[in-house]
Amino acid sequence: MKKYFYLIIISTMLWSCAEMQAVIDQYNLEQYRPLTDGEVSSGLKEALKVGSVNAANILSIEDGFYKDELVKILLPPEAQKISKNINMIPGGKNLIDKVEIRLNRAAEDAVKEAAPIFASAITEMTIADAFGILKGNDDAATQYLKGKTSNKLKDLFMPKVKASLDKKLVANISTNESWNLLTSNYNKVAGSFAGQLANLQPVNTKLDDYVTQKALDALFLKVAEEEKQIRKDPLKRVSNILKRVFGELDK
Repeated sequence: MKKYFYLIIISTMLWSCAEMQAVIDQYNLEQYRPLTDGEVSSGLKEALKVGSVNAANILSIEDGFYKDELVKILLPPEAQKISKNINMIPGGKNLIDKVEIRLNRAAEDAVKEAAPIFASAITEMTIADAFGILKGNDDAATQYLKGKTSNKLKDLFMPKVKASLDKKLVANISTNESWNLLTSNYNKVAGSFAGQLANLQPVNTKLDDYVTQKALDALFLKVAEEEKQIRKDPLKRVSNILKRVFGELDK
């Protein structure tokens, strides 16, 4: 009886080893099999999908812009002179802080809308596009996406940004109203005798355009960061197709 028992155990072990070896052989075969056109296309589309979704999620949470020094939206460059001469404006420091927070909130609202446009551009990717991207620079996929979506995203973001900037907030005052109050007070100082002596120039920046462009720049910056991680870090390849396609870059 014991002899039969041992035979069963040994047979099971041999069968398990054979099964395991078959799996290993299949894995090795997969690793060395050349990538097909379809795999490259699917892998690049998956990378862009993962990267764009992650980027939008990172930026669209509260303080996604405001507490990230790489993308935080400050006053427009033309208006930096206001910060330098803030003591000349009554309540100026408080106004600047409020305006900057609201600029970032508007951008956070806008990037939530990016997913459908990204998805459409990803679907349109050709096999030729995919091979060029795979062998391209660390941000090649991002540049493809940027070229395909920038104008559409700008058209989509602009009304969203404008609505956010016009939204009544604390004390029933919108961001645009805060900005207009800040710049009008500054422009009064700039137009005064003291302002002319100090060579101050008036500020006339359009916030809608400024915030929309900043939101776009930040979004593609984050997509590029996600793409680079997928290319360089195997742990960021969260699906089999990403491992298969971008594993080629590790060889």
